[in-house]
Amino acid sequence: MKKHVFVPMILAVMLAVLVGCGTASAADDGMINIGMLQIADHLSLDNARLGFISGMADEGWIDGENLNLTQFSAGGDVSVAHAMALQIVENNPDLILGIATSTSQALAHATEDIPIVITAVTDPLRADLVETLERPGRNVTGTSDLSPVARQFELLQNILPDAQTVGIIFNAGEINSQVLASMAMEKAAELGLEYVTVTVASTADVAQAAEFIVGQVDVLYTPTCNTVASAIAVITAIAEEAGVPVIGGNENHVNNGALATEGVDYYRLGRQAAGMAAQILRGEAIPADMPIQWQDDLSLVVNMSVAERFGIIIPDEILAVANLFEE
Repeated sequence: MKKHVFVPMILAVMLAVLVGCGTASAADDGMINIGMLQIADHLSLDNARLGFISGMADEGWIDGENLNLTQFSAGGDVSVAHAMALQIVENNPDLILGIATSTSQALAHATEDIPIVITAVTDPLRADLVETLERPGRNVTGTSDLSPVARQFELLQNILPDAQTVGIIFNAGEINSQVLASMAMEKAAELGLEYVTVTVASTADVAQAAEFIVGQVDVLYTPTCNTVASAIAVITAIAEEAGVPVIGGNENHVNNGALATEGVDYYRLGRQAAGMAAQILRGEAIPADMPIQWQDDLSLVVNMSVAERFGIIIPDEILAVANLFEE
């Protein structure tokens, strides 16, 4: 039976997680037990989780039949994620799925023995989850959601050729956000664009940060930062009111008011992680020897409703290949 656990405080975690999956293994009752730990509930990470479940079904493991999934969400709180990681490990599942960087780090600290498959982790090497990307060398492997920042900035210039100053909002406390923000600043400088950055520590800071930055820039760039993703609709609403279009870090940003993106499809990324998990569960591979994987087939998406409201004409060469979204 699938369970979803969400609690905001550590003390509540230690009580609530007692309803998690038991310590039975596949050898006891024929069931495969998988614990899933997600840092926060927002569309990108939700889609990665759903994609994983779908992928496992295609691999022959159906939740509630021969697969027991226990899902945990830390509500964006890293300390809660560490408490949940310990409980998952105590339940001794056959495999653990880590969704996002901070939860994957918590799981890796909690066990060096149980196989961990990660997804939606931007830089597994910098996050100290693996020894090398080609050969992890540990009990951790999986899929990265590293954004094609260079292509996203080239898209920005193709759609908005007159833009001179780019604003970047990110959480400096997230390693994944640090990596992407640095890449964005480097690419902006390379293209001759000025940039303004503003950092946030939590979703509570996002509205103020967005209001601060929109008056200084021609366009806003939102990387695949969990804090930003959790409040992307707030950012796009403030930006649109100020007449500033947003280039998003992934498709879910576009679905929530950003103008366009070329990025990762998190549902497909989760399915890709499921394929790796299936190999491990079948004994065909071990995490230490499985290279980190990326998504080659990126999604180019344009929000035509936003383009119309801004009076932006999308170049024909982009319209010919993009997925067009209308609100």
